[in-house]
Amino acid sequence: MAKQNVAEQFVDILVRAGVKRLYGVVGDSLNPVVDAIRRTPEIDWIQVRHEETAAFAAGAEAQVTGKLAACAGSCGPGNLHLINGLYDAHRSMAPVLALASHIPSSEIGLGYFQETHPDQLFRECSHYSEMISNPKQMPRLLQTAIQHAVGQNGVSVVSLPGDIASETAPEKAAETALVTSRPSVRPGDAEIEKLAAMIDEADKVTLFCGSGTAGAHAEVMEFAEKIKSPVGHALRGKEWIQYDNPYDVGMSGLLGYGAAYEATHECDLLILLGTDFPYNAFLPDDVKIVQVDIRPEHLGRRSKLDLAVWGDVRETLRCLTPRVSPKTNRKFLDKMLKKHADALEGVIKAYTRKVEKHVPIHPEYVASVLDDLAADDAVFTVDTGMCNVWAARYLTPNGKRRIIGSFSHGSMANALPQAIGAQFTDRGRQVVSMSGDGGFSMLMGDFLTLVQHDLPVKVVLFNNSSLGMVELEMLVAGLPSYGTANHNPDFAAVARACGAYGVRVEKPKQLAGALKDAFAHKGPALVDVVTDPNALSIPPKISSEMVTGFALSASKIVLDGGVGRMVQMARSNLRNVPRP
Repeated sequence: MAKQNVAEQFVDILVRAGVKRLYGVVGDSLNPVVDAIRRTPEIDWIQVRHEETAAFAAGAEAQVTGKLAACAGSCGPGNLHLINGLYDAHRSMAPVLALASHIPSSEIGLGYFQETHPDQLFRECSHYSEMISNPKQMPRLLQTAIQHAVGQNGVSVVSLPGDIASETAPEKAAETALVTSRPSVRPGDAEIEKLAAMIDEADKVTLFCGSGTAGAHAEVMEFAEKIKSPVGHALRGKEWIQYDNPYDVGMSGLLGYGAAYEATHECDLLILLGTDFPYNAFLPDDVKIVQVDIRPEHLGRRSKLDLAVWGDVRETLRCLTPRVSPKTNRKFLDKMLKKHADALEGVIKAYTRKVEKHVPIHPEYVASVLDDLAADDAVFTVDTGMCNVWAARYLTPNGKRRIIGSFSHGSMANALPQAIGAQFTDRGRQVVSMSGDGGFSMLMGDFLTLVQHDLPVKVVLFNNSSLGMVELEMLVAGLPSYGTANHNPDFAAVARACGAYGVRVEKPKQLAGALKDAFAHKGPALVDVVTDPNALSIPPKISSEMVTGFALSASKIVLDGGVGRMVQMARSNLRNVPRP
């Protein structure tokens, strides 16, 4: 049997690690690897139109499956295009392996054509970034990279010169054992006992949940019931904790709603569960705070902690709940539930008033109708900006839906590429890209990827011909909007020209029918909805402190608007509040 070359061994190891596809754009330095994939039936090469899309797609696949995904870029400019999507995957804690192919090894350091130093360039957005400069480094270096990505939930980058990829590998990849799943981690008994004592001593406890509560919904609900705690969440915790939650008090942060802010500030003890919520202006500084997180580097970096607990949220609660004394006083919980319902009632009119006659269409209405018509197990990918607002307030999680966005990195143009990765994991599952016109047009070339691979992604385009969130930031900062207007084409006509289904919606009466038709279409589809650029209402009092990006310095709420089905949930939860 002929010996493997390095590229063939590289591909074999990816297959054994469970990688099903490699997203990328071909190029000369990548040719040995792409050719090895061509001859390996267990893995596919997924051609995209831009390497940034490849990295976003791999990150989304990893988030949907929880398993290692991979992308690749050719030397120099090719792999440089990966960097933004890799930053997003890394900050989203998605296990992704990136192959950054490199110039010929004999030319490194001599200013060769397309020369960069990828092993250095990607260090800030990865747990591991190294170069294979000798075939004898294989397969150990790739194994190490995979275990960094899987073990630490993030990105690993392997740089590989094209000439090294063609050389003979020293040993078969089958001889290398791989770790491709993570163990559960529980805190020590001392930390559990300290936390139990703090809970027993506190009269009013609030739980604030992030993405680290994934898989722990039942444990959080049991714990909240036992200690009579309101449960708030960050944006990344929404899909995991909001559904079937009789203790829900909404979301905190710039896009927040309901009583989450009050619940976190009026308690005696705030417990942060699996959240690296970045906006410390929304966190209290005069109550006791405990943080539970699987990543020890996250503990205490947002607020001063009275107790840091290193552990998985589910395992921690399984140990903790039996050790705390049950609380019988619901006064604080019921007060927060009522505040939450009242807060939602106060803004519900913002999107219901004459909404079926309003032209341009209220984007809140679009999101509400989309939420009603989408499948129970749909995957929503959400562009950064105003689409984040509509997703946060109108998409209803149920334990089966997924909501993926650039929620930590905050990149534009993420929704369409992430939809590609999500759809490849299951062609029969409904995937909806909630795209803004700014984000969609930035990587619009990869709409062709949907057509080329016949991916049935449905793009719902919120087309307000502006960079809406940037306009809001300017407004709050006291600046006139400038450089935010987009001169857009008829995106539906563009979609049809690409060979996909496309329909333009300008009147509310057309919306439901257009969405139903798009969802029924077997291939890729785009619904271009012309929405009102002035949809946001701003509270009458705005702090003189400035908004920088998404960080709010002092004001607790900047955005105001409807909240979709959440008001019904709040009303339902109020039924559990004893009447005087």
